[in-house]
Amino acid sequence: MMLKILNKKFHNWVYKYFYKPSFLQKLLAVFFLPLSFMYANIIKFKKFFSREIDFNIKIISVGNLILGGSGKTPLVKEIYKFCSPYMKTFIILRGYKRKSCGLIEVAINGKILTDIKNSGDEAMEYAISLKNANVIVSEDRILAIKKAKSMGAKLIIFDDGFSKFNIKKFDILLQPHKKPFFDFTIPSGAYRYPISFYKYANFIPDLNDVIKKSFIKNPTKDMVLVTAIANPNRLREYFDICKGVEIFPDHYDFNKKELLEILKKYQATSLLVTMKDYVKIKDYKINLSIIELNLTISPKFQDKILNFIK
Repeated sequence: MMLKILNKKFHNWVYKYFYKPSFLQKLLAVFFLPLSFMYANIIKFKKFFSREIDFNIKIISVGNLILGGSGKTPLVKEIYKFCSPYMKTFIILRGYKRKSCGLIEVAINGKILTDIKNSGDEAMEYAISLKNANVIVSEDRILAIKKAKSMGAKLIIFDDGFSKFNIKKFDILLQPHKKPFFDFTIPSGAYRYPISFYKYANFIPDLNDVIKKSFIKNPTKDMVLVTAIANPNRLREYFDICKGVEIFPDHYDFNKKELLEILKKYQATSLLVTMKDYVKIKDYKINLSIIELNLTISPKFQDKILNFIK
């Protein structure tokens, strides 16, 4: 219980530090500026001395510049849905926090070939959510590209591949839902890459390019929100409609006992979860309400993708 309370306080403190800093937090950010400048220069050095390799296959990367989520996963899904009927498409990602290492084929032609411990939650979400999904996890993106090509891939989509400066690709960069208070890189600000790196994007969608619609599948009267995503504040619109909110570290590995205890604690009729959390607990036989996010990309966005592919 104490760990959960400390985790909530930590998430709230980090959110305020990056987006609504107090006077003391601003002083702390200024104190860390030398480290931020050092980190930013290392990233610039890496970018400057990287030379793109053309792997003779079209690669689209969906990324962002800040820590935490910016909606990469639902956009990768939508691009896959848009492209896969016309050309064999693979999604390649690192598989962060998975219990395996090396290259793992998560799903091929819609057939799931491994479990969530080996795939990681994000990769399994793709495998379950997408028709005829082709998903590979690998720390080595180049090895995964070669594997996908050997299996007939004509298009590859990187989840969070902006940092792969040595790979020729079409970079889509998502802007944050809420702009950080400071435009600095970590630890003084929320940026993983200097804000000037937006100039390296091939396309930056605006609000009119991505139309988002969310809904709750299987809603119940008394729900408790349970989440383990990078930026739980993105779910604030659901806080007030739930009997309680339980926040866990990103990619947290839930166990059935603690989830049942949460249901009992709030006298809830279901757990409200994201798809990323759902894939980890779907076999626990607990009543679940699921937040589903559907995207529609604009004709301009579609044209950008088609022009790149052609």
